[in-house]
Amino acid sequence: MPPKVNPLKLNPLQAKTLVLFQELARHPETSQTTESGEVVLTSLPRPHGNHFHVGSKVVMSKDASGLENQAAWVALERKGLIRGSFPFAVTLTTDGLDYDTGIANQILHGSDH
Repeated sequence: MPPKVNPLKLNPLQAKTLVLFQELARHPETSQTTESGEVVLTSLPRPHGNHFHVGSKVVMSKDASGLENQAAWVALERKGLIRGSFPFAVTLTTDGLDYDTGIANQILHGSDH
């Protein structure tokens, strides 16, 4: 049986924020992997217009409000998916890296520029 999608029942803001953290963790320009397998995010994107870029993906700014929302960070930390020091630093735990929100394809779009 396949693993359950969103087993911790993240709300939409938490799920979108985690997806963005996961995508940022995939790119060496925005992250660094620790010896324990966790990933420290070294920078968060700045939107230009109504979107921003993460690697070859485009994210609409409206889907990224959790990057600047302390409550979203606290909830993800409480659930063991990140360790954060809002708004300065975030580390994705191995559980956070592996967590399936089921919505990545809804907010990560292919880039046209």
